[in-house]
Amino acid sequence: MIAKTEEDFSGLKEIGKIIASIRDELVQKTVPGITTKELDELAGELFEKAGAVSAPKGEYDFPGFTCISVNEEVAHGIPGDRVIKEGDLVNIDVSASKNGYFADTGISFVVGKGEEVLTRLCDTAKKAFEAGLEKAKPGSKKSRIGKAVFETARQHGFTVIKNLTGHGIGRKIHEAPDHILNYNDPWDDEILKEGMVIAFEPFISTSEEEVFQLDDGWTFATEKSYVAQVEHTIILTKNGPIILTL
Repeated sequence: MIAKTEEDFSGLKEIGKIIASIRDELVQKTVPGITTKELDELAGELFEKAGAVSAPKGEYDFPGFTCISVNEEVAHGIPGDRVIKEGDLVNIDVSASKNGYFADTGISFVVGKGEEVLTRLCDTAKKAFEAGLEKAKPGSKKSRIGKAVFETARQHGFTVIKNLTGHGIGRKIHEAPDHILNYNDPWDDEILKEGMVIAFEPFISTSEEEVFQLDDGWTFATEKSYVAQVEHTIILTKNGPIILTL
């Protein structure tokens, strides 16, 4: 969507703040011994308390309030009886709506002490997000965001997932633009607009560049790579992007 009115900005900021709070609470509660289902049930309670509706469950009938992916799982992991262990790479993705406005956020992190490469991977995902954010300006080509992400990954010895992308958001969970690539495609010359609302989410990978869908019909995974993601919902403005989900 294109945010134009004060109602748009306040509505987006409200749902952004809600899901950021839920994301942070789940990250804090992710300790060895807890199951992904227990984390998701906490999210359900927090959604209800905030008067927000889970986007995966409400829009797609996803079997969980949130997507929680562990290790080989990259995105859309189904909460269940999987027990979190020390050193696991976990991704928590929270998206929801309230009063007709949607926001989406996610973060990958290592539980406790893990392999050094996983810590570097998560740090690089954050750096890639920051690099792409600098290119997220009205009047710029959308492809410049992906170019910054890819170059940052390569500088740190990693690559990107090419078949998972960011997207437009606002009045729906997925809107135009339908993709924000994690690499430079010279044909992707759409010009970013003032007030455009996007969910920007770099996926940084240790080696593989594509994910595949598991038989459960939801979860995206890799064969042998680890992948870290950082996602925030932002509004593009001439004075710089407004990050709604910090």
